[in-house]
Amino acid sequence: MARAVFLDRDGTLIENIPYLSDPASVRLLPGSAEALKKLRSLGFLIVVVTNQSGIARGCFPESALPGIHGRIGELLLNEGTGVDAFYYCPHGPAEEGFPGCRCRKPAPGMGIRASEELGIDLRNSWMIGDSPSDLRFASNCGCPFVLVRTGWGKKTEREISPFTGIRENEKSGTMFFIADDLRAAAGIIEQAETGFSTERGGFSFIDPS
Repeated sequence: MARAVFLDRDGTLIENIPYLSDPASVRLLPGSAEALKKLRSLGFLIVVVTNQSGIARGCFPESALPGIHGRIGELLLNEGTGVDAFYYCPHGPAEEGFPGCRCRKPAPGMGIRASEELGIDLRNSWMIGDSPSDLRFASNCGCPFVLVRTGWGKKTEREISPFTGIRENEKSGTMFFIADDLRAAAGIIEQAETGFSTERGGFSFIDPS
């Protein structure tokens, strides 16, 4: 089966602009293209999974998303890389009175769908994101997680733990790392593929199996 790196979109791959609907406003975060090149060279599919509650809230139409994702693909192609698939949830959060769904992160619906459609082994894949819902999505999919400090990442780091590095999250049991940005996250995954120790890399690698 294939292996994937699942990516949050806003604040992880591109700049976080609330309810982004204009393709002209899309900006890749620094180092994003380089990170994707590295991950693809390791044999991973790149799959974006993104909550887009602005659709349910009436902030922009669902028809705007192909243009946004097309622009992301165009910018990445200009840098010699790309995304294999985009998955999105158009629903709002149940706690705000919207109907519940199975695709909104932290539910694993988008990961399960990608697994079925692309033949992905979830437990041997990774998730990179900037929010607690991304961490819980990784836990629900059974894969390790890298938190990036871009987007909401610094706030999320304070909420999760006062420490940095690799650790087992006490609530979810999910192995996770913390990295400054997507480029650094790709470097962590690259090292994790071969294993590394505190003597060599400043972290301890935990076998996710």
